[in-house]
Amino acid sequence: MELDEIRNSIDGLDRELLPLILKRMELSEKASETSLSPAEIKEREREMLRWAEERSGDMEPYIHRFYSALFELGRAYRECKKPVGAKVRAELNEALSKNCGEFPQTGTVAVQGVEGAYAQMAADRMFPRGNLMFFKSFEAVFDAVESGLCRFGVVPIENSSNGSVRANYELLNRKNLRIVRSERLFVSHELLAKPGVKLEDIREIRSHEQALGQCSEFIKSLGSRVKVQPCPNTAMAAELAARSEFGDIAAIASHSACELYGLVPIATRIQNSDNNYTRFICLSKDAEIYPGADRISLILALKHRPGALYEILAKLTALEINLIKLESCPIVGQDFQFMFFFEMQGSVRDPRVAAMLESLEQTCESFKFLGNYSEV
Repeated sequence: MELDEIRNSIDGLDRELLPLILKRMELSEKASETSLSPAEIKEREREMLRWAEERSGDMEPYIHRFYSALFELGRAYRECKKPVGAKVRAELNEALSKNCGEFPQTGTVAVQGVEGAYAQMAADRMFPRGNLMFFKSFEAVFDAVESGLCRFGVVPIENSSNGSVRANYELLNRKNLRIVRSERLFVSHELLAKPGVKLEDIREIRSHEQALGQCSEFIKSLGSRVKVQPCPNTAMAAELAARSEFGDIAAIASHSACELYGLVPIATRIQNSDNNYTRFICLSKDAEIYPGADRISLILALKHRPGALYEILAKLTALEINLIKLESCPIVGQDFQFMFFFEMQGSVRDPRVAAMLESLEQTCESFKFLGNYSEV
C-alpha cells in the first residue's frame, strides 16, 4: 500500500472509533448509577482484559495498556460528574468561606535559625511587615504554628540543585498544618571567616547539610585537610564561626550573615550551580485560599499493588491536570510501603479539580490536602 492509502485507512478507522468510544463513555456513566460494588466493577474490567489479551497475539502488552487507559478514562469521566466528597467538601468550603482577600503583609512568623538565615530572607519577602520569631529546629516551627503561638511558619522544602528537605516533608505528613504560599529564593553562598583569615588557613567548614551539598564541588577542591561540620542552620554556622576562639573555622552562609556577625567573605558564589534556588513554603494552622491560588499539594498513601500509582497519574492526565512534582517517602514501620507527595496546577474552585480530590479521597489508603496556594 502507498503511504496515502495507509493514512486514509487509519483516518477511516479513527472516524469509526470515535463514536464507539463516545458511546462507551456514555454507557459507562449510566452503568455507574447501578448498585455494582467497586469490587464487581474491577472484576468486570479484569474479564474484559483477559478477553482482549487472548485475542491480541504479540500485541497483548499494548492492548492491555489501551484497555486499561480506556477504563481509567471512563472512571475519570464518571467521577467528574460527582459532588465533592464529604471530608474534602467540608475543608474546602471552610477555606473558601473565609474570603481571605489579599495575602497578608504582616503577622507573627516562625522561622528556624537566627538572623541572617535564608528562611529569614524568605519570610521577610513574604511578610514585609512581619514579626519574626526564631526557633532551633524545623519541628519547633511546625509546633509554634500548630499551637497558635505564631500565625505563620516559613520553612525550606526543596533546592534546585540539592533536592528535597526530607525532614520537612515528613513533618508535613505528621503535623496538621496547611500550605498557604510558596516562594523561590535565589541562594548565593559565601565562605565566611574572621577578618584576616585566608583560604589556606581554613581547617573546618560549618553549615547546614543542604548548603554543604550545594557547595560540594568547592569543598572537594579544598582537599582532605578541611573538615566538614553540619549545623542546624547556615546563619547559626556563621554565628559559631564568629564566636570561635580559632581562626581556622569558616562558615558557608549568606552575605547578610557575614555583615551581621562581623565576618568577611574569603570566597563568593561557591555553590555548584549559578541557578541555585531554594523553595520555601508558608504554613498556617488552617487552610486559607488567597486570590490567584493555582497550586495544590497533597499527601497520598496508595495501595501496595502494581498499577496503583499509574491509576492516579492516568486520572490526572484524563482531567488535563498538570503534575508539577511527585516524590515518594517510605512509611515508617511498614516494609516497602510509601507515601507520595503530589504537587499540581489547579484551583479547588474548578469543578474538575474538586471531583479529582473526591476521587482520590475515596480510593487512596490515606489522603491529606495540604493546600491550594500560589508561588512567588
